[in-house]
Amino acid sequence: MSGTDGGQLWAISDLHIGYDENRALVERMRPESDEDWLLVAGDVAETVEDIVWALKTLAGRFAKVVWAPGNHELWTHPRDAVTLRGAARYDHLVEQCRALGVLTPEDPYPVWDGPGGPVTVAPLFLLYDYSFLPPGCATKDEGLAYAHKTGVLCTDEHLLHPDPYPSREAWCRARVAETERRLAALPDDRPLVLVNHYPLHRHPTDVLWYPEFAMWCGTVLTDDWHRRFNLHTMVYGHLHIPRTTWQDGVRFEEVSVGYPREWRKRDQPPGRLRRIVPREDGKR
Repeated sequence: MSGTDGGQLWAISDLHIGYDENRALVERMRPESDEDWLLVAGDVAETVEDIVWALKTLAGRFAKVVWAPGNHELWTHPRDAVTLRGAARYDHLVEQCRALGVLTPEDPYPVWDGPGGPVTVAPLFLLYDYSFLPPGCATKDEGLAYAHKTGVLCTDEHLLHPDPYPSREAWCRARVAETERRLAALPDDRPLVLVNHYPLHRHPTDVLWYPEFAMWCGTVLTDDWHRRFNLHTMVYGHLHIPRTTWQDGVRFEEVSVGYPREWRKRDQPPGRLRRIVPREDGKR
């Protein structure tokens, strides 16, 4: 194979393989070298069977696959034979990943020692807490009332259950606290690639057609993480707006494929992996 000697660290998200066109994209995905890693930032599919198929396919091709869950994986979907809810569903997906050799947020963070490294790769599972409120709203209830009025309501409200936590925001707070503890214990002198389904900072949501959808896109609890920790890159998806942004000198990479109706409108071919390390601009 061609490619950088020593491999490259690639990323993708929002594969949504419930669509036949997107499943075909995964079937065609290949590394450029036998040493390439792939980061998958959530929303692979809605059923455990589809999630396992996609991750098994990719794990058979890439030297290492690292997965962070999206909201779609956490849905208890009526089409799925697995009826687990909340944390039990997440734990089941972690078990499935481990059987495939795919790394998850529950595993020790791996270190990429290839070109552009070393960097620590940290897959995260943080959820959201409704703190990215629409303009003019001061509370979650006000934000949800506004979203109901506009008709922009995330399907999570019906299918993503927080069991055994009393709410999705309580689950989010617990995940943020535990993740923050783990990140703070890492060596300060090694850069981090953080992989989360949602952006750690609100700025990527500023371009949403429907700003009220930002409520389901993250938490202000991580607003300063890109400054507090030694970040190389923040990798995320969820928004279906693939692009590179910069916040306080830190690179944020949205790496989603999205739905066929979305990617058909773009100039870039769908399913293109984004290179994270070494950086595509040639910088470390």
